[in-house]
Parts: sequence; structure tokens; C-alpha cells
Amino acid sequence: MSCFRLSRAVLMAVPVLLVAAAQAAPLRVKDLGKLQGWRENVLVGTGIVTGLAGTGDAPGNRASRQALANVLAQFNLTIAPDQVSSRNVAVVVVSASLPTFAREGDTLDVAVASSGDARSLVGGNLLLTSLRGPNGRVYALAQGPVSVGGHRYDANGNVVQKNHPTAGSIPNGATVEVGLALPAPTPPSHVTFVLSEPDYTTANRVAAAINGQLGPGLARARDASGIEVEVPAALRTELVGFLARLEDVTVEPDRRARVVVNERTGTVVSGGDVRLSRVAISHGDLKVTIASQVTASQPAFVSHVGSGVGTAVLTNTTVDVEEPAGVGYLATGGTVADLVQSLARLKTSTRDMISILRAVKAAGALHAELVVQ
Repeated sequence: MSCFRLSRAVLMAVPVLLVAAAQAAPLRVKDLGKLQGWRENVLVGTGIVTGLAGTGDAPGNRASRQALANVLAQFNLTIAPDQVSSRNVAVVVVSASLPTFAREGDTLDVAVASSGDARSLVGGNLLLTSLRGPNGRVYALAQGPVSVGGHRYDANGNVVQKNHPTAGSIPNGATVEVGLALPAPTPPSHVTFVLSEPDYTTANRVAAAINGQLGPGLARARDASGIEVEVPAALRTELVGFLARLEDVTVEPDRRARVVVNERTGTVVSGGDVRLSRVAISHGDLKVTIASQVTASQPAFVSHVGSGVGTAVLTNTTVDVEEPAGVGYLATGGTVADLVQSLARLKTSTRDMISILRAVKAAGALHAELVVQ
């Protein structure tokens, strides 16, 4: 007998709880965005990880053979790539992010990932690797032992693996050789503050807060993302102090109604005041049962007659379908928090909860953005 069952979620007399809208706490301007021009620059390079215990690239990997031959050639050891055979090295891709105000001598965290057929980077050491920017210029040099948060061991066809042993990191593994902290040729008369999440209401509130706390007429919202701030002439030579005061301005940002559900972890995150319109929800339980009985027919009384008579195998199948259904009713003024709490009390699975939220959104009763991760 085999049984196929969809998860059960029957809504009966869903309780309605009125949740007051929580007021957003005032935040500093620096927590809502950054000044225009502030950005991290991506660096990347290719290198070799050595010292692996037989878990590196296969001896026939052309990339690792050529890379190891090039390294040895720098130390006056000339070996043809086809003569290199080692399972203790791996060709890797090394990446890092160069901050805006990085200076020579600063250290950066480095990410290392295998680009070949290595099985594990545990115990490996990255040789000196140049990290380049999109313009091809070398900005940092990376080297050091690779930290891997996993392992992989195999023997006689049995494999035990934890996490991803072919990727790791080197904390403070790169040293900046060329910095980006260049002084401005002239003190700027204006700076532009950019919101992390563009919103017209928040941009208008930020401009009003700056004008109210630093001086009238200094800030003006250009669009939903950028707020242009004038630097007073008397403070242009002390730009750092003015920007520090600008970052410390407090404002109460606006908040969009949004519901985020994660099917993998079973997490549902929503503002407590996300409203639901008057809606009826029906989500039933479907149970399909298929029973198969196999019998053998052995006509013994005619088995002696000819060669065309013999045993026959017969299969009898019975299909039974049950579809009970329940209906839940939400009054006007209910919230997503009410619905989720009710479904949780009924032990509704995350998959069914997502299906219900999607259906409510499609019906126009969920007044928020639904994000499914």
C-alpha cells in the first residue's frame, strides 16, 4: 500500500487580534545610507594553494601543472609542465574587497575558492598572489594559511563531507599596496547623501531633519534616493567635522509594508501592522490512498492440458480519495501576525503557509509586498 498526502491546514474560526502599529524609532542618517562616491572595489586574482594532503588537483590537471611550473621557474627550477605530477597543490581564485579609504599597509580579508578538481583545501597555504582591479592594476598582495570550515575524507568509495571544503578564507591575508585615499583637489561645496533603500517619504524626512538640525536651506531631496546637502562656506575647510555632524542627524524613516517568507528555514517575518482586508480562506486536506493486491492464478485442474495453459499473475488496484475542507474567516482589521499565529497553532507547514499567503496576496487582501526566499 502506498499513500500520498498533502500537508494539512484547516482554518476554523481564525481569531482576530488587533495589533497597534509600532512607531519606528529615530535613526541616525549614517544608518540609512552613505555619501555618494563611497563604494568598495572588487579585487581578484589566481594563485596556488600548496601543502595539501593528497586532496589537491589531479596530476593530469593542465592548469595546476602549468601554474606550479611557472612558480618553480621563478626560483631557477626549470621543469616542463608535462613533467609536473603532484596531488598536493590546487589552483584557486582569490578575491577581496578594497574599501574606499584603504591606505598602503592596510590588511584585507581574502576569500579562496578552488577552480579545479581539488577535493579539499584543508591544511593548505596560499602562495603570494597579486590581486588586481578591473583596470588590471595590482592593488594588493595575498598569502597565508587557508582557513576552511569543513572537511572531506574518503576511502574505499566511502565519502564523509562537511560544508564546502573547497572554499575558505584568510583573515587579514592581503596587504594593500596601492591605496585609494586621495585628497580632494578643492573642498566641495555640495555633497550628496544616498539612501540604501530609495523612498520619497524618507528622502523628504531626511532633508527636513538636516535643515532643522544643521541649518535651514542646506538640504534638498533630489529624488527618492539622493539628498543634496550644501556645505557652508565657513566649514568647507573642516569638511570632516561637518560630515560627522551630518551623519549624527536623527530622523524617523518611513517603512514599507513587506512580508518575507523563507521556505528552507520556515521563517516568516512581517511588520506587526501589515493589514489584511476582509477575506475568506479555504485550504483543505487531500489524501490519496492507492492499495495494490497481487494474486497468482494457478488452474491446477487444467494444467495437464497442452502447453498454452499456465500460471497468471493478477494485480487488483483500489484508489481512494478523501478531501475534507475547512473554511477560515478573517474580519476587517486583521493582520498578517494574526494569520501566522493562527496557522502556527494549527501546526501548518511552512509550504502551506506560503501557499496561503500567496493566495491572499493574489486575492488583493494582503496589502504588502510578498517576498519568498
